[in-house]
Amino acid sequence: MSADPGRRPEPASGPPDDDLTVIRVDQYFPHPPAKVWRALTEPELLVQWQMQGAEAFRLEVGHRYTMTSVPRPNTDFSGTVEAEVLAYTPERMLSVRWRDSSSSNSVDWTITWRLEQEGRGTRLFLVHEGFDPDDPAQLMARKIMSGGWRTHVMRSLGHALEGMGGSRTSQE
Repeated sequence: MSADPGRRPEPASGPPDDDLTVIRVDQYFPHPPAKVWRALTEPELLVQWQMQGAEAFRLEVGHRYTMTSVPRPNTDFSGTVEAEVLAYTPERMLSVRWRDSSSSNSVDWTITWRLEQEGRGTRLFLVHEGFDPDDPAQLMARKIMSGGWRTHVMRSLGHALEGMGGSRTSQE
């Protein structure tokens, strides 16, 4: 599939949600992998589409940083995520652990982004795993985050990519 310069990102999709331990999102962006990688790893770009505190991100295995958002009592989310960079392959894959800072929340999730060139654009795959299907709060978090990843986050990431300027089809 080739990218049309005037084309908007396709809506995120993925396989059926029958595995309650994971969220999978598949999103096309009409930007080269190098540009999408920058949006995933450069702190000044991360702050445009991720939680507050993302500006403390460093592309370094073992690096830890804290992000904050609105607490969600119905999911036991305290509002604070302790994140750690687990692994990366430049312009191909980034894996980060997310834990809730509250000791009463057992959340221990892994968020993995995988990039594949598709035409002159990028197919971005997100795998958010580690949900406990026996925990009602985590099932609620999965339901909320599944929609959030597919709509709000991917849309915000698309806006950040658009705001980066430059040609959408040249290597940047």
